[in-house]
Amino acid sequence: MQRRNTESIVGHLILIAGALLALYPFVSILVLAVTPRAERPSGFQLPSHPTLENFVDAWSQGGFDRALFSSAVVALGVVVGSVVLSVIAGYAFATMRFPGKALLAGFLLIGLVMPYEGLIIPLYYLLDGMGLLNTYWALILPQIATSVSLGVFWMRTAYDAIPKGLLDAAQVDGASRWRALTRVYLPLSLPAVATLATLLFLFTWNEFLMPLVLVAQNPDVQTAPLALSFFAGNTRNFNASVTAAAAVLVALPVLILYIFLQRRLITGITAGAVKE
Repeated sequence: MQRRNTESIVGHLILIAGALLALYPFVSILVLAVTPRAERPSGFQLPSHPTLENFVDAWSQGGFDRALFSSAVVALGVVVGSVVLSVIAGYAFATMRFPGKALLAGFLLIGLVMPYEGLIIPLYYLLDGMGLLNTYWALILPQIATSVSLGVFWMRTAYDAIPKGLLDAAQVDGASRWRALTRVYLPLSLPAVATLATLLFLFTWNEFLMPLVLVAQNPDVQTAPLALSFFAGNTRNFNASVTAAAAVLVALPVLILYIFLQRRLITGITAGAVKE
């Protein structure tokens, strides 16, 4: 009993230390963002006169309203397209037999392990030839393609955890495969779908390399991370507090999303590990 209590205490101390290490950079940036120009805080030292003027300056100088809108358009487009394709394809892999199934699964596996940087240059010339550079489609279509591999394997695993007898019972009652998907498999796998959508949204929102290469010439479709990079690199208007405020503005939507969906995210990740 004493040994178990000791292990619990040590485990909690490790978790607390890890949480502090993870929170320190964010809290430091947040403190810097509310610090007037005349002050320079150190670590968790709070400024004597916190201010929100840095956020106003960052918003007005960096054009983040347009950048946040572009990020939202791209992220929602990628999430919707990837989830729809992943739900249908994952269902096919989990419940159907068709020629070339193993070979196609191997191609999807290549999509998971292929270095992302190796795709960006061929992708640039492909989209240039199609006339899609510096448009929303230049970001949405490639990221759907790169997300489907993860999505298909994710949904296939979720569907494999559903008893096959439910599909047999639905077919005995006269349900088509499509009806079995929408009425049986999809409702039971909603936690996995929500988790997949959340992860894809986070990945897409934070994507930097693809916008840098494919839409850097069009300010109207530049995403928030790219706009933040250009804003921080502008030495003429550089101010550490304003740049920190801009970083908080870019990270805020993702933080809010995680706060509201963290329970659903954890439920989806652990789905199938414990039967409810």
